[in-house]
Amino acid sequence: MRVTNDIELVDGLPIAYVHSLDSLAVADLHLGYEGVMAKRGILVPKANLKSIEKSIKSAVESTSAKNIIVDGDIKNDFSDVDVEEFNELFELIHFLKDLGLSITLIKGNHDNFVERYKDTFNLKVYRQETLIGKYLFLHGEELPAEDKLIQSSTLIMGHEHPAISIYTEAGAKEKLKCFLYGKYKGKPILVLPAMSYFSGGTDINIVPKNELLSPLFKDIDIDSMEAYPVGYGSTMDFGTVEIIKKGTF
Repeated sequence: MRVTNDIELVDGLPIAYVHSLDSLAVADLHLGYEGVMAKRGILVPKANLKSIEKSIKSAVESTSAKNIIVDGDIKNDFSDVDVEEFNELFELIHFLKDLGLSITLIKGNHDNFVERYKDTFNLKVYRQETLIGKYLFLHGEELPAEDKLIQSSTLIMGHEHPAISIYTEAGAKEKLKCFLYGKYKGKPILVLPAMSYFSGGTDINIVPKNELLSPLFKDIDIDSMEAYPVGYGSTMDFGTVEIIKKGTF
């Protein structure tokens, strides 16, 4: 599904493909989640990394992309470095290299050690944001630098883990990860859903605007944003957030 002539949402996956950059764009992997949770006494099945690898491989097969841009929160823990995070990033880098992908990592608020792999694997690593072509890729917990914003034509960010919740006729609630597409200070912005298997996401059609994580949303009309949920093996167009709130999609 195309949201612009240049940006395609890879069907059924929380991954965007930017044609002019020949690049996949993903966000919020939260590698090592299971290991961090185990240290807190919460045991969850090891599913995250395999799910991420399966999705990226499928996206490469459908697009033949040569690059991947990880838009922040590559690992899970904030201040520490868990051995699971270290090992899983090492494995993921090898996996991406084997797929023939050139890797760009944008550090989010969780990513306190990823530079260790920069020289060894010839990675491009940036803190919070970087311009690639006409696109400003940013994680999203900080406002973009004004000079980069001016130079860009489109923003692509993560951090918020957007999702929508809908209710069945029986009253059961179902949550679907989603892309959001709208305007930030007059410029198009695409918000990526979380890649993490365990991230259900923020109910963008339920949670009040002032409770959202990213400061960018203070300058975004969320109700006018287009929502593209990902589920049931496909990517859908549910119209605007306002329409979803009214239940008329």
